[in-house]
This record gives sequence, structure tokens and C-alpha cells, in this order.
Amino acid sequence: MTKSAAETLNQRTVPKWFEDAKLGIFIHWGLFSVPGFAPRVGHVSDSFTKHYRLSAVMTPYTEWYDNAIRVPESPSAEHHAAEWGGRPYSDFKQPFSAGLEDWDPVAWARLFRRAGARYVVLVSKHHDGFCLWPTAVANPHRQGWASERDVVGDLAAAVRAEGLRFGVYYSGGIDWSFNPRPVRTLVEFVSSVPGGDYPRYAEAQVRELIERYEPEVLWNDISWPTGSGPMLQLMEDYYAAVPDGVVNDRWMHRGFLLKALGWRPVQKLLDAILERRIARQVEAGTYTPGLIPPKPLHCDFRTPEYTSFPRIVEKKWEATRGMSSSFGYNRSDREEHYEDPVALVQSFIDTVSKNGNLLLNVGPRGEDATIPEMQVKRLEVLGDWLSQNGAAIYDTRPWRVAEAETWNSLPVRFTSKGAKLYVIVLGVPAATVRINVPGELSVGPIGRRLSDGAEVGVAREGEVLVLHCGVKAGSGIAESFELVDESMAEDAK
Repeated sequence: MTKSAAETLNQRTVPKWFEDAKLGIFIHWGLFSVPGFAPRVGHVSDSFTKHYRLSAVMTPYTEWYDNAIRVPESPSAEHHAAEWGGRPYSDFKQPFSAGLEDWDPVAWARLFRRAGARYVVLVSKHHDGFCLWPTAVANPHRQGWASERDVVGDLAAAVRAEGLRFGVYYSGGIDWSFNPRPVRTLVEFVSSVPGGDYPRYAEAQVRELIERYEPEVLWNDISWPTGSGPMLQLMEDYYAAVPDGVVNDRWMHRGFLLKALGWRPVQKLLDAILERRIARQVEAGTYTPGLIPPKPLHCDFRTPEYTSFPRIVEKKWEATRGMSSSFGYNRSDREEHYEDPVALVQSFIDTVSKNGNLLLNVGPRGEDATIPEMQVKRLEVLGDWLSQNGAAIYDTRPWRVAEAETWNSLPVRFTSKGAKLYVIVLGVPAATVRINVPGELSVGPIGRRLSDGAEVGVAREGEVLVLHCGVKAGSGIAESFELVDESMAEDAK
């Protein structure tokens, strides 16, 4: 396939279900969930700004444990020696498999539905190469490197029984069972894509996942080990098998850049450049935390990680993050290490107003297949708020502006659905809400508050939108108001 193949794929419209869904659940769960350890450095970006030469082993992501314990000077290696006697990483398969005996995927699926999620994406194989389904594609380097229980199939069935869509994550760019050489820096990590028999192995496994489970989301990570032709053909075949499926943006194919990164002198040069660049940005106060993948030849949506886009983006996107600083379970996480529930819901609202979905991660425990209570609590807070305010979120699209402020400095976010304009005030609004909304806006005289259905008086005073909503004891998270945008109603006619 050629460049024209990518152009053809790029003409594809993102399926309506994905535009409408807004909230998905990500699940990072595997052998790494048994030790559940990573250095406590704060945000993932702190590993780059404070520990660049060891950034790949100082990350707060517990799912990178298999690599980190191979680097003798890492905190993970020290922890592994002290707590686990330096045993092989493969030994974690036994306790993880034992925990699966009592795993209840139906209970998980019901929890995710109550949280208000519309789709679930399970990590089917992370960087350690361990597969959560009984794959028929044998790993030539680690015999039996897969779960005997069909975790992917069991969860897919449970999720779909609850009316949710199901997707799979696959680590296409990294597999430490094929490339066990320890990596220390960000450039070393990105450049460690296995060669040899790995590209055929990865493609065969993804095709197997598509054939067996028909995932509505195909979420690749880091990069893709083949050239552009086979990669685009894989995507085309996926869409043929799952017409309403979507693929993410982490498909940097094995072209000149990825091949050049395999040369050690290039790695050292790029590491030096990147380290200096980050240091200058930190010093100047311009460094932006989080990770944004480069644009591939084709994708249905972008995936900023532990960050978001600051304004409305035309291309559909999906913010991905954990509830704490790790995706995988960290057994030392306490309440103070998790995102404040109110801030979590408010950031979700902000994401939706700017054309994004939120893929919110849960990291179950490895030894007993349970989701930690602190994570359950946040899912319940999210679900409670959506149960009252979901009309302002689901099936909506960005309005002409995403944000404003009330006169008493509360943040405001906007969404729309046909002739309906949703005004979401983050926090507890006053009895009368005044918002500067520049430009033409013709609204009906009566709106309603979604949380209780109460009527709200609406007026336009110059460029100020006024809502007479009365006093109501709310959750403190956000109040949503449904108005009629009469100009949009006329357009609908």
C-alpha cells in the first residue's frame, strides 16, 4: 500500500458511537500488578525533568517494572532484591494466575457501567510481552508466556452484556521478551522496538485479537514494528472486520526515523539534545507536562497522556490517564496519592467541552484480581455526577467556545446538542449566575437545571448571559444547565 492508501483511510468518518461515548475505562493489569512498585517521583514528566539519564526506570509507571529491575542502579532493582529476593520476573505468573481463579469480570463490567463508561479498553499485552489471552501465536523466547484463562474473552463478554463497547490495547512497539536489553532513557526506550521475528509475531497476534474478539477499539502503543504498507493493510483489514471500529494514533511505523533510532550514536546524540531542551524549557517555565504522541499516517483519534489539549481540537481525541501517577496498581498508593475526585470529574468535563473523550484507567491488584477501594470511590463519584448531568456530556459536541468564567470567577464549560446549549459551572454557582459570552447568542427565556429539573430564568444583557437559578445544595463538583440556543434551532429547521 502507498501514501494514497493512508489518504483513503483518512477520509473515514469517526463512528458516531465513539464521538458520543465520552467516557471509557482503561485497564492496566498483568504480572506487574503483583509487585506493584515504581519509584515515587510524582508526575511522569518528573522522570524526564529530574532524572533524564534514568527516565525509563524512574517513571512512576509500575507496568514498566520488568525493565526497571534489569537496571542495577534503579530503585526498582533495589526493591526487587529486598522484597522478592531477585527472583525472575516470570515467577509473578503463578500468583497472578492464582488470583484469576476468583476474578469476577461481571462485577467489573457492572461497576464500569455504573461509573457512566460507554466503552472499556483492556491491556491485552503490555511491554513485558505477557498475553492475557491463550494465544495460538507462540512466543519463541518465553514458552507459555500467556494466561491460561481467556481474560480478554471473558471481559469482552461481560462488558458487552452490560451494553458497553469493548477494545484492546496492544504494545506493538515494545516487547521485553523479544528485546531484553535494559533501557534507561526516553530515546533508548522508543528505539528499542524488536526486529527479527517480532514484526511477524506482533501482526499475527493483533490479527488474532481482531478475529477472536472483534474489538471496537484497536489501541496500539509506542509504535508499530512493520513498514507503512503492512501497517495500513492491517488497519484496512481491521475496518473490514469491524466497520465501526476505531484506531488510535500510536502507530509510528518502522520507517527511516525508527530505523535510525536503532543506531547507538544517533541515540546518544538525540538523548543529549532532548536532555538540554527539557532543561531549557524547565528553566524558562515553558515545559509542558505529559506526553503527546507524534501524528501517524492514519488514526481516528489522538491520545494525549496525563495532559489534555487547551482548546477545542477539530480532530477527535481521547485524554488517557490513571487515577494516581501510575496506570498499573501501586501497592504503596494512599488516598493522598490519588487525584481529588472533584478535580477528576471537572477535568473530564473540560475534556468533553474541547472534543475529547476520557479514557480513565483502573489498576487492579495482581494477587486477588480486585479493584482498590480508592479507585472504586472515584468511579462512583463520576457515576453519581453523570447520573444527574449526563445529558450535558453524552452525545454532545463542542459549542463555538469551550470555556468562560462567571463573574465570581467560577470556571464554565459549554457543550451542545442540536439546538440545546449546555452551560456547566464548575463548583457551586450563586443564585444568579453571570457569564461573559462574547458574540451573538440568542437564548430562550427558560432553561432547566439538570440535577433536579428545576426551571431556570435566562436572559441576555449585552454580552452577559444571566441565569436565575436560585440556591441549591449541590455536590460541589459542577452544575449543568440546559438552554435553548434559538439561533441553532433556526439552523436545525
